[in-house]
Amino acid sequence: MNLLPTATSADVQEREPRLAVLPIGSFEQHGPHLPLITDTAIACVIGKEIADAYPVHLLPPITMSCSHEHASFPSTVSISAKTLYAVIDDIRASLARSGITKLVIINGHGGNYVLSNLVQEANVDGPVLSLFPLGADWDRAREHGGLVSDRHADMHAGEVETSILLHAAPELVREGFAEADHDVGPRPFLLVHGMSAYTESGVIGCPSHATPDKGKAILESLRLGFAAHLDALGEAG
Repeated sequence: MNLLPTATSADVQEREPRLAVLPIGSFEQHGPHLPLITDTAIACVIGKEIADAYPVHLLPPITMSCSHEHASFPSTVSISAKTLYAVIDDIRASLARSGITKLVIINGHGGNYVLSNLVQEANVDGPVLSLFPLGADWDRAREHGGLVSDRHADMHAGEVETSILLHAAPELVREGFAEADHDVGPRPFLLVHGMSAYTESGVIGCPSHATPDKGKAILESLRLGFAAHLDALGEAG
């Protein structure tokens, strides 16, 4: 799977897009069956799905973000929220100099809470920035895909993430996911104690329910749901 867009400058100039799409992932543990790049891979898969269907400028991903709750697991790497904010702000300014003033962030990592504040602040003077997928987008996608688990139970390396990769990049999914389920129920102090207080394996969810067909249906729903974000930014039609 190629995670990077391959368009040339001439390609972009010919299309004259008014909106860019920026995948943001992470470099963090995803249990024994999914790679550290899982969130980045999923954000890129969603971004490609969107770029194939809409006239947008697909950017390469930001591959490290705010994964501090995973710090006790080997090889997880984080940057600070202020650094992530600053990088996206710089990207927006650079895009604006080339005439692209609107941006949709494809967020692959739930711990990037700062992105909501960034979007909130950016839109004070008019809609220029959106965050996708939102919770409602994921809920529709889960329903469309016939997933067994809900968003709370299926937090990390579970049914939804494993299904998407089984469909889009099966080479990234290792054997053993069918025996990797881990349900912990409430997690009131996740931000205080981190993931390791609730899971030894790094998994919170039910990857045993994952299938490629569910992954395909999830992506189809997200692709269709993206149209509402274009409309919110005044770029529909």
